[in-house]
Amino acid sequence: MKLKPLFDRIVLLPKKSEEMKGGIILPTAAQEKSQIATVVAVGDGGAPDGKNVPIKVQVGDDVLYSKYAGVEYEEDGEKFVIIRQPDILAIVKK
Repeated sequence: MKLKPLFDRIVLLPKKSEEMKGGIILPTAAQEKSQIATVVAVGDGGAPDGKNVPIKVQVGDDVLYSKYAGVEYEEDGEKFVIIRQPDILAIVKK
């Protein structure tokens, strides 16, 4: 990955959403956007206004994030989401 997020930004790789619901195959456009993702890169913390904001997640963590948060980015055919740390709702324990 060529991205290095700044401040409290985090790069996520969303998990694939389920394609079958009750035996019916849904087209990609009709599927809900997944809200669970894997952390692939984290910023150094802090904020543009100079406040110290420590990063609470680590690379490899699975997280639940706000549905409409972030900016989508595509690299090498993979779709990533770049979000701010406050948009992470929880760490999903395995």
